[in-house]
Amino acid sequence: QVQLVESGGGSVQAGGSLRLSCAASGYTNSVNYMGWFRQAPGKEREGVASIYRPSGYTYYADSVKGRFTISQDNAKNTVYLQMSNLKPEDTAMYYCAAGLLFGGDWSVPMRYKSWGQGTLVTVSS
Repeated sequence: QVQLVESGGGSVQAGGSLRLSCAASGYTNSVNYMGWFRQAPGKEREGVASIYRPSGYTYYADSVKGRFTISQDNAKNTVYLQMSNLKPEDTAMYYCAAGLLFGGDWSVPMRYKSWGQGTLVTVSS
């Protein structure tokens, strides 16, 4: 079992930046991917970015490429999501997730077995 705790959400104006953090504890060696997902009111949860922990290889949704960066600090068992040039459409609850994935689509939420409680990001125009 892996426990995840997010932090760093908040309110920002369009064009601004935020950094989200996700601290993992428990059996962290049981997962090889950690990702960020988001869910806006009335919409389905969608994958934002994910990182393959052994190599640090990263994946991004097209909507955030060039604006968001996922990174990890293995010593701290923490994953970060640096968000820049934020847009109102980035407004959502952001969730950290961890899973054991072998191939396939990284952005499918049900493939991740551990989830954080979420942190709210609000971007005003």
